[in-house]
Amino acid sequence: MSKAPDKQRASPGAPLAIQRPQRWDEPFCSKMTDDDVDEVLGHEPFSEIDQSRFSPKVPLRALLKNDCAVRTYKHGELIVRKGDYGTSAFFILNGSVRVVLSPPLSAQQLRQREPQRKGLLATLTQLLNNPRLPEVRDVFRYPSVSSAATVDTDEPERILLQDVPTVLERHKTNRLAVYEGKIECGNLFGEMGALGRGARVASVFAEGDPQLLEIRWQGLRDIMARTEAIREHVHATYRQYHLNTALRTFDLFTSKSLSNEAVQHIANSGTIHTYGQFDWHSSYRKLAQADASQRLKHEPVVFEGGHYPNEAVFVLAGFARLSKRRGSGEQTISYLGVGQSYGIDEIYHNWNSPEDQVPLQETMRAVGYVTTLSVPTRVLEEHVFPSLSRRQIRALFGTAKDRFGQRISSEMMEFQVEKRLINGTATMMIDLERCTRCDDCVRACADSHDNNPRFVRHGIQQGRFMFANACMHCVDPLCMIGCPTGAIHRAPDRGEVLINDLTCIGCQVCAQNCPYDNIRMVEIRNTIGLPVLDEATNKPILKATKCDLCADSASGPACVRACPHDALFRVDTSNPVELAKRLR
Repeated sequence: MSKAPDKQRASPGAPLAIQRPQRWDEPFCSKMTDDDVDEVLGHEPFSEIDQSRFSPKVPLRALLKNDCAVRTYKHGELIVRKGDYGTSAFFILNGSVRVVLSPPLSAQQLRQREPQRKGLLATLTQLLNNPRLPEVRDVFRYPSVSSAATVDTDEPERILLQDVPTVLERHKTNRLAVYEGKIECGNLFGEMGALGRGARVASVFAEGDPQLLEIRWQGLRDIMARTEAIREHVHATYRQYHLNTALRTFDLFTSKSLSNEAVQHIANSGTIHTYGQFDWHSSYRKLAQADASQRLKHEPVVFEGGHYPNEAVFVLAGFARLSKRRGSGEQTISYLGVGQSYGIDEIYHNWNSPEDQVPLQETMRAVGYVTTLSVPTRVLEEHVFPSLSRRQIRALFGTAKDRFGQRISSEMMEFQVEKRLINGTATMMIDLERCTRCDDCVRACADSHDNNPRFVRHGIQQGRFMFANACMHCVDPLCMIGCPTGAIHRAPDRGEVLINDLTCIGCQVCAQNCPYDNIRMVEIRNTIGLPVLDEATNKPILKATKCDLCADSASGPACVRACPHDALFRVDTSNPVELAKRLR
């Protein structure tokens, strides 16, 4: 670790030169030792890894030492909570854990806390102390500059379930276990939430006193990219032990009369498919200027409308477009995301009215990237439909259900899908007929972020609405894919996409990956207003910045509060029904 800048380089009137931040300036856990790495390499599946396949710049041992932590949990301790956003996966080194399948643990059992928000006094203090110059940083807090020892800030919050026997009696659970280095019931969990940048689909607690290896997703991604055995292990473990948990998040499989064995049978009978590219931002940029018909040709067809529904499709990750042929073209009807399905309406209709068979009504296409599970019709007819109550049938298949958000105009629907705005959970929309261009929203944003506005009041338009260049806090944040340090991450409680300024190394990968141009790289200054330079190249040090949705503010986004004409609002554009309500 480099020493603090000397007095000459930090003297008044001269730019401050520091060492450019590196990937592992701040490791995942400062307590990880070489002995710990040796122990991990003695366990399956790490013992099967060919270390020669790794680059000398990023060797396997360095990945394990800097991207991992060995943690021991006590009996009954909660390891992950359903609904939280995690950035790491867990391998069991010894002992066992329990995955809660149904019913979910209560909020009281999970002891979920409200996130810390700034109070009135803290807000006023910040306003009074805002620097006058842009992008000021206290660079002596950076790990590459400070001579202080790294502090392990990633130790998980410890929550103890009070009555484990009662939990086991009242909840269906899956057991994962490893004893004496041998995998007995699967040894991996949390990988899909970490790699897919999504919420945890189940809670997991310790049984006995297990020893776990927690690995942040950047390290797991790099290991999977170079080791086929690890890739196969991750995929096989997911199908065998966690796919049934993911299925329980779909409305169709929440019936209490649907047994765990039936859900497992459904998972085993299904086929997992992946369409498109995981990092679809690169192809999107190339196709953005093409006409609609050309873009449509690059969206893989999952199922074609007009055919008999031999299987239903459940979206596990990504997005899909539903369209119907209109003349010589295709009209977008709606879009599907995680937790939604295709073909269920037609399959249920045919099962319930065998004398009136109907084909698939829409064509399903992958928008960028989608992972699906296809389940045969006969399996649903045998195991699922007979278990549904009348209330569930009305909720799932009732005519009053606005599944496609038909109140959205066809032009707006096409615009949402073509521009991939369906990815946003907090998209900034501005009604241009109400907006007076007063810039109160920009000033409020600057006041809340040390005099640095985190969005640009400019963007693409559809009709009277403009979609500003502000982070949308996406369902699938592509900006996180290439981040080598985990600086860009999700808040565990509500899932806002945030940037840790201390661990951002200015590599620009997040800004380049964002398909919406909502991340900006800025040149930083020290506390007396002088530029901060890389001591090796004498070029400015860059940091990534973007909207953080005022995550630490109790009153929500400052931009929305400040608009005097209610012209600006945030909307979940991944949900067509919510978007339709806003547009009304």
